[in-house]
Amino acid sequence: MLIELDNTIISAEIFKRKFVCDLTSCKGACCVEGDAGAPLTSEEVNQISGCLEHIKPYMRPEGIAAVESNGISYLDQENDPVTMLINGKECAFVFFDEHRTALCAIEAAYRAGAIDNLKPISCALYPIRVKQYRDFKALQFDEWHICKSACTCGNKLDVPVYKFLKAPIIRAFGQAYFNELELIAPEIETLEP
Repeated sequence: MLIELDNTIISAEIFKRKFVCDLTSCKGACCVEGDAGAPLTSEEVNQISGCLEHIKPYMRPEGIAAVESNGISYLDQENDPVTMLINGKECAFVFFDEHRTALCAIEAAYRAGAIDNLKPISCALYPIRVKQYRDFKALQFDEWHICKSACTCGNKLDVPVYKFLKAPIIRAFGQAYFNELELIAPEIETLEP
């Protein structure tokens, strides 16, 4: 089932599925695994480029080497910009904490007050993936085996995807948009799959 709101088409799974990131289990695998870097907007490419010197102190040497040699992004198979990878594996902006959990250097620089912009919106919105079409954007739930513990945690805590992602949804689409999601949710959550 699809729901139309403003210039978006939303999968009902965003209301029906439960999700809460469980970093103690997954160790931030979404920043390490996959077949491409994190999707970026052209504005984000410019922002990250402009702030790179303030982000570098939070990056690993191999991440710095990757962006200095190849740039902060490359074009994926669909010709869209994505974050640079280290040797075709983890995101160049990944660093690891003492528990070997992958964290974001861009977000760390933001939280330290070194830059004004948060990590890419595609990362913040995950497991929602946004696809831009000519006349609308499609918001879909992206099911990935590495997030099984997040689905389990979300089910245990009874937190729908859209509620877990309240802050990034507001960042991407605005408060009024999120308010509309909250109005729609009770109808969608009760529908049979």
